[in-house]
Amino acid sequence: MNRQRRKKMEQAFNKISEAMDILDEVKAEEYESLENLPDNFRNGDRGEEMQTYIEMIEETSNYLDDARSVLEQI
Repeated sequence: MNRQRRKKMEQAFNKISEAMDILDEVKAEEYESLENLPDNFRNGDRGEEMQTYIEMIEETSNYLDDARSVLEQI
């Protein structure tokens, strides 16, 4: 792989890392919001919905981490 394409791969790696950082921040904020809900909301539909979002963000972050790992091998 030539230098120009390798540079583009590095840029892709960095953007994936940046996206992961953003997702981690959003996940932390959502988790904090969930923890601050009154018990009746946290244990109800609203809390379940927020927990689902947190899990989806974690799953997305894991996929991005997998992609980053593949890029490191190239």
